[in-house]
Amino acid sequence: MSGKANKDFGKVAVLFGGASAEREVSLMSGGAVLAALQRAGVDAHAFDPAERDLHILKDEGFERAFIVLHGRGGEDGTVQGALELMGIPYTGSGVMASALSMDKWRTKMVWLAAGLPTPRYAILDEHSDWDAVAAELGLPIFVKPVHEGSSMGATKVTEAGQLKAAWELAARYDTLVIAEEFVAGAELTAPFLGERVLPLVRIVAPDGNYDYQHKYFTDDTRYDCPSGLPAALERELQALVMKSAKVLGCRGWGRADLILTDDGRPYLLEMNTAPGMTGHSLVPMSARVAGLEFDALCLEILAEARLG
Repeated sequence: MSGKANKDFGKVAVLFGGASAEREVSLMSGGAVLAALQRAGVDAHAFDPAERDLHILKDEGFERAFIVLHGRGGEDGTVQGALELMGIPYTGSGVMASALSMDKWRTKMVWLAAGLPTPRYAILDEHSDWDAVAAELGLPIFVKPVHEGSSMGATKVTEAGQLKAAWELAARYDTLVIAEEFVAGAELTAPFLGERVLPLVRIVAPDGNYDYQHKYFTDDTRYDCPSGLPAALERELQALVMKSAKVLGCRGWGRADLILTDDGRPYLLEMNTAPGMTGHSLVPMSARVAGLEFDALCLEILAEARLG
């Protein structure tokens, strides 16, 4: 897009920071997006909803919002709903899809209802029979809060005796906690942009531990993009990812995480409707392989901003 066309976006608020457990990552993501838009000639301004009331967006004449808020209060439909009421077009998924995708439990129920593959699970509470959960799902088991991202409060449990402590940790972040069976295989992620799925990224973390620290603050994790998968298989997985986004009602951009077993069976893990845009983030990495540099990526995402 030309500089003049970029001015046609009007006054743009880049929403980042926020009050969720993922504030630190959001600040990094938002800073990168803000700088990219400004380099491209967009009249873009930083806006942190933790520090300023959202209604100021209307008062100050903002015409679009680029949402780079991660987690609750930004990725769960609440900010999207506020922007709808103010009539300000915004990037990413709408109210329903954002809320649904933020909820790992209900995402799984929708995927299963649509016949899409996802690991088996159980909802945990203080009355759970830990031995029965371990027997049902097998070991290891991932325990995580239903409404958090970036591996916040997540634990990989290798013994039934560890389940209660894992539930207690996750419960600090959320009243709903999910246990998910461990599926061995290649860890993959697939960003989508509009109607196309970008190249898959294979994630190779130390000891298979792709936690919060390894996601954002170390260089120990290896990312392979291109993924090295056969072209036909990659196309099949991209089609699966697009379908997984469509059944949730997602739009604009996002990223699905999945596991591919050694015998070629895919399992969808979760959907991210406002993925990271940091130096370690996977959407920009995949976009570069598709020939889309960071600034152009941000402009494409902004061009998809809409209401409803």
